[in-house]
Amino acid sequence: MSEVTLEERGHALENQFYEKENQEKLAAMKAKLAAQESKDELRKASGMSDDAVLDRLVSLGLRGNTIAALSLVPLIQVAWADGVIQDNERTAILQGAHGKGLEEGSDGYTLLEGWLKKPPSDDLFSAWEAYIKSLAAQLNDEQNRLLKNQIVGFAKLVANAAGGILGIGKISAKEDKVLHRIEAAFHR
Repeated sequence: MSEVTLEERGHALENQFYEKENQEKLAAMKAKLAAQESKDELRKASGMSDDAVLDRLVSLGLRGNTIAALSLVPLIQVAWADGVIQDNERTAILQGAHGKGLEEGSDGYTLLEGWLKKPPSDDLFSAWEAYIKSLAAQLNDEQNRLLKNQIVGFAKLVANAAGGILGIGKISAKEDKVLHRIEAAFHR
């Protein structure tokens, strides 16, 4: 049996180190490439050109095939404003999802289902706000007004879906606060 010299052990350890380092670099390059591909998909699907906003959306797990779910973030925020999503709110959101072309089994629908089960972080709402601000900057005043009215209108439908007592207080103070934040996102 031949004895391994100290020098040979040193080379073996050095080779192991560089192999691990190369694997880590390769994994980082693959992740960067995947993020760039996701960013390009989002750019095409959303028409968004702001790289900072696209980077934020990618970091939150959004892709070209899930961008439609982003349009439902204001509805999700309003529904979770009181800490619990009520059945009527869930139904209103799912109807909105079908109106956006999100069908059961799609990646966007799966993402939405997760948001309905557990409130998403405020980072998602902040990313939506950044997206809307960037989008609003690309629209003329009339287009911006129409988009704002549509999104705020749907969000109010969700807030009203929770009901109230004898029609009084249908929109809670917490829901109203979220509605104001949604409207503010459209100001240039």
